[in-house]
Amino acid sequence: MEIVTQNNNNMLVTPPKKSFSPLAIARKKFIKNKLAMISLIFLMIVSIVSILAPFITTADITRINIGQMSLEPSAEHWLGTDKAGRDVFTRLLYGGRISLLVGISCTLFVIALGTLVGSISGYFGGTVDSILMRLTDFILNFPFLVFVIVLNAILFGKVNGLWVLIGTISMLSWGGIARIVRSKILAEKENEYITAAISIGCSPAKVIMKHLLPNILSTIIVQATITFATMIVAETGLSFLGFGVPQEIPSWGNMLNSANEPDVLQFKLWIWVPPALIITITILSINFIGEGLKDAFNPKSKR
Repeated sequence: MEIVTQNNNNMLVTPPKKSFSPLAIARKKFIKNKLAMISLIFLMIVSIVSILAPFITTADITRINIGQMSLEPSAEHWLGTDKAGRDVFTRLLYGGRISLLVGISCTLFVIALGTLVGSISGYFGGTVDSILMRLTDFILNFPFLVFVIVLNAILFGKVNGLWVLIGTISMLSWGGIARIVRSKILAEKENEYITAAISIGCSPAKVIMKHLLPNILSTIIVQATITFATMIVAETGLSFLGFGVPQEIPSWGNMLNSANEPDVLQFKLWIWVPPALIITITILSINFIGEGLKDAFNPKSKR
């Protein structure tokens, strides 16, 4: 309801309506998206439970117990045990720590490198743009799986396999982000405020950091959520094939790898259903969050 006030000249004056920043509007729209909020809450719960795994369960995640192999779910083992007698629930919690760590680490690296390359390429154009885009094309067309397998075989047992995996996935996954950022920078730098910033002597780094990137931040955030889901899928797939996280480290992909037998798949569902289910729901949650952010930052959305 508008409140009308009267000034000394007996004229009715309507106070200006309160305006909200684009970020505040996006936040309100995201909060109203029930599916995205439920997904965010679920992802937060999974992350917190995984981080607090040592305080939730005290079972040994690596000790092989022949006397408790493939036990069905019970009061002692909520989700049963696997083929090596290890508690499935415990490995599910610890596996979440590794899978989410790989996903977050790869996402941060991919977004940072892709944004850097895309920003420089889009802003400078010309020869710089041509060189960087040819490098991006090479990354996009590089045989990802073959390289991971070869690198895994060469470095096996010599360095920390987990960080080798994170570095390999990241180095071969930033091409798509670079192209998206480049296209946004090319469109954004044609605006008058960029021309004005350049004309008063702003350095390229300042123009990119203070003027261009803040205006494409919504696109980068949305792409980050999509990349996060993709990185978890990549880790899971590689670990399932035996070329991802080292087998001695529990991860959701390794849990599926250890259940890759016809007998387990048909008659011992408790070994592979929990990790498969948590992977599926987590990926869906991240995608719903991404859709919610995309909708929230879209000024044409009526949600």
